[in-house]
Amino acid sequence: MAEKIIIDTDPGQDDAVAILLALASPELKILGITAVAGNVPLQLTQRNARVVCELAGRTDIPVFAGCDAPLARQLVTAEHVHGKTGLDGIDLSDPRMPLKETHAAEFIVDTLRTQPAGSVTLCTLGPLTNVATAFKSAPDVIGRVRRIVMMGGAYFEVGNITPAAEFNIYVDPEAAEIVFGSGVELIVMPLDMTHKALVTQPRVEAFKDLGTDLGHAVAAWIDFFERFDRDKYGSDGAPLHDPTVIAYLLEPDLFVGRYINVEVETRSDLTRGMTVADWWGVTDRKANAIFMGDVDAEAFFSLLIRRISSL
Repeated sequence: MAEKIIIDTDPGQDDAVAILLALASPELKILGITAVAGNVPLQLTQRNARVVCELAGRTDIPVFAGCDAPLARQLVTAEHVHGKTGLDGIDLSDPRMPLKETHAAEFIVDTLRTQPAGSVTLCTLGPLTNVATAFKSAPDVIGRVRRIVMMGGAYFEVGNITPAAEFNIYVDPEAAEIVFGSGVELIVMPLDMTHKALVTQPRVEAFKDLGTDLGHAVAAWIDFFERFDRDKYGSDGAPLHDPTVIAYLLEPDLFVGRYINVEVETRSDLTRGMTVADWWGVTDRKANAIFMGDVDAEAFFSLLIRRISSL
């Protein structure tokens, strides 16, 4: 039976690739896509989610707009990485499929209440504002979540938006604190792992070689998106973050991690959004997350290329 998922996202080129991977995977049943402000403002993230569904010919997937700002902060965005639209790299027309009227957090709550308890996985690719808002407004649904698989955080790789913090957690640390403290099973894809899943030029060419519109779109997206990180890190490639969330659902054995305690810093201006991961077990704090540290990058990209070729 297909695993039921909600994808909470702020597209973003790597978010778009993650959505395509989910759409290409019959093992997953996408109940809805919920957009949140993050990489770009909400007006663009909800647009981009619909654009990706249309590119894949999946206008049946409902898309919901959610929170346009963090719980207690001014919104920080990342156009310097993703471009002014969030999906820079190719020219895209505005989507024709409609945006659902229900707020994303309300959709999450309603879905968790109506689906059997323990049957819905939340896949979070951006700031955790929508999920935290749902949990705050309806605490009864927290125990009904099967698990949350998220891209966010870092420890050994420290930060990519500040010296101490990964972008998704930094944008809304209060929301992340709620989610990490919720008691839901958490599987975390941090920079420590995603920085081992590098988009090299041969991998860009492999998407181009698919000879499809989607293959060319993915190649253009990751080529645009990854230029910033290649210059930043001085490596032969740059990390492809968000598709690891979906890949974990499909082939969890590609990933290696530890069940540890992870806390989120919300009080210090210097380390705002830092995920303090007790990797070595030096505290007595209760473990609350599986924190990934490694990935079989060759197998990950093979999965990604194979699935997207099927769309």
